[in-house]
Amino acid sequence: MSGTGTHEAAGGLVSGNPEVLGGKAVFRGTRVPTATLFEYLADGLSLDYFLESFPSVSREQAIGVLRYGQRRIEEELAA
Repeated sequence: MSGTGTHEAAGGLVSGNPEVLGGKAVFRGTRVPTATLFEYLADGLSLDYFLESFPSVSREQAIGVLRYGQRRIEEELAA
């Protein structure tokens, strides 16, 4: 946890604060929910289109969140 009421996850790529979008997970330093990335990809939209739509999110942040999700799935299956 850092700051007042702010929590971080995914190696600091993601933050959540009750005062920002009701505490939803957002890309750190933005108000863009991480769920939006997954929704875009699930709907068949490209990562580039997501990044063009949300310029406050860096390519490194988006790829980092995707890789974090992949690692978590692999860890869960290995447990």
